[in-house]
Amino acid sequence: MNRPNFSSDNHAGAHPAILEALGEANRGAAPAYGDDPWTARATARIRDLVRADAEVFFVYGGTGANVLGLQAMTRPHHAIICADSAHIAVDECGAPERFTGCKLITVPTPEGKLTPDMLRRVARAEPSQHWSLPRVVSVSQQTECGTLYTVEELVALADQAHGEGWLLHLDGARLANAAAALDCPLAALTSGAGVDVFSFGGTKNGLLFGEAVVFLRTDLAKEFAHVRKQGMQLASKMRFISAQFEALLQDDLWRRNAGHANAMAARLERGIAGCQNLQLKWTRQGNALFPLLAPEAMEVLQRDFVFEAWNPAESLARWMTSWSTSPEEVDRFVAAIRAVCATEPRTGVSDR
Repeated sequence: MNRPNFSSDNHAGAHPAILEALGEANRGAAPAYGDDPWTARATARIRDLVRADAEVFFVYGGTGANVLGLQAMTRPHHAIICADSAHIAVDECGAPERFTGCKLITVPTPEGKLTPDMLRRVARAEPSQHWSLPRVVSVSQQTECGTLYTVEELVALADQAHGEGWLLHLDGARLANAAAALDCPLAALTSGAGVDVFSFGGTKNGLLFGEAVVFLRTDLAKEFAHVRKQGMQLASKMRFISAQFEALLQDDLWRRNAGHANAMAARLERGIAGCQNLQLKWTRQGNALFPLLAPEAMEVLQRDFVFEAWNPAESLARWMTSWSTSPEEVDRFVAAIRAVCATEPRTGVSDR
């Protein structure tokens, strides 16, 4: 608990404004299951952000948001296309396949990003009753590699998907980081880009718990209230999720939190620039860095700092910052990295 934590923005605590909002929501009684003023106000604010008359549903966590959003978009004989590194393919314990019944078609990607050409290669001219029918393209923003889709890239993907008769789903667990890094409105990355359904993450951006499932193509939400209930994601005391979102969306706290996390990652990146025996596998764009460094250096650093050995086979680590990461923590980490890597032989780092 006392070691500076660069493992995940999931490890950060809740923002004080969120805790204050929960305290306010805890005064007295309120209607259950979302029939409360906090849910109405938070829903209205999300609609304002995406500049659309969207259908908004709050759920407990990211896996539930992804699975239920995809379930509303598919039938069991469909397939969902995603990057081979996507969270739904790698880190959700098979929940998308189990609860949607759909096949995941995973596409190898060099930086975690799908392209229109990749979608064209997946498409088959003559569908067969023996094959799962592609129905949804699911992308992560930011990706599991820490990379970002630009607005233009999302528009191109949406155009290609819609041209094939498919839908575009966006896993937005770190969508706030993408909007802050790209310096664009949330609407530009969602409704303006042709996204049909997306999740809007709160847990990684200062909330105790809670995500939103947002339907921009509202016909897909027709029976989602029942899907959410059957999927065990309907909170009886919904106000405690909604109150957090209301506070997060007040005065752009969501963007400021994400912008701070990104800024701390940029500070870390600047600090290790030119450091021998260390290189980044992917260009930092949001709040994640993926350094290749010698196993011995990783082991020494993990004595005093918390972070993940992302892929030990290639000596790849992941360093993440959050809304609560301080400049002092970053500077301490930078000093330790530079000291450790300066003593390591150059042969300890992968050539990749």
